[in-house]
Amino acid sequence: MHSRPKPDGIQLKTPDEIEAMRVAGQQAASVLAMLREHVRPGITTGELDAIAHAYIVDELNGIPAPLNYRGFPKSICTSVNHVVCHGIPGDRVLKDGDIVNIDVTVIQDGWHGDTSKMFYVGEPSIKARRICEVAHQAMVIGIEAVRPGVTLGDIGHLIQRYVEGQRCSVVREYCGHGIGRVFHEPPQVLHYGRPGDGVVLEPGMTFTIEPMVNLGKPGTRLLADGWTVLTRDRSLSAQWEHTMAVIDDGVDVLTRLPDDPL
Repeated sequence: MHSRPKPDGIQLKTPDEIEAMRVAGQQAASVLAMLREHVRPGITTGELDAIAHAYIVDELNGIPAPLNYRGFPKSICTSVNHVVCHGIPGDRVLKDGDIVNIDVTVIQDGWHGDTSKMFYVGEPSIKARRICEVAHQAMVIGIEAVRPGVTLGDIGHLIQRYVEGQRCSVVREYCGHGIGRVFHEPPQVLHYGRPGDGVVLEPGMTFTIEPMVNLGKPGTRLLADGWTVLTRDRSLSAQWEHTMAVIDDGVDVLTRLPDDPL
């Protein structure tokens, strides 16, 4: 049996295909776990990329999905402080007090696993710690709402209501996405919305939830490199991401390592 497309282009995965995606998802999660000890003051984002690339290719026999994806030049994304997403690893030296999102996507046997976490470099400020915690809780609230019959608008609304209740803001221009054999497939998973709007979830759907949360206003701007996204007001931004499958009785988080909290 193979996944079957719905009229809206969403690919419903079979149980066997979800298990294949779990392998890729667990591998992506293992990259983030491996990198934790390396995220420290003095290391460059380019060095983190090189470590991750070697691990994915040599240890996991996988493919780093971002590398050469639409021209992206590196194997992971490293988004520091007021970088919202898609930061390109390079010469930037991480300093004590920085926060960095590391976004990893591994392809294994043709299937994608996509996940990201925030890391503290040394000791974060109170504001930095707070934006990371709010973004994490926003993702958890979204994931815990996933089950058949719920709409994507329901999920976006819950995330938005929580974030704005914390006097932070949800980035509008970038969102979660369907995933499987294709890195980004339908549906778009917005982290804001109205209850009842959008696609109704059903078993076999696989997608990411990855709210980008700003300490200031939601506006962003894109740098000339065509990838790096900054907060327009230079406020701190944070993001967490998991890949998941909708199952009969709720949600199965494919990028969650055993015994890991969400």
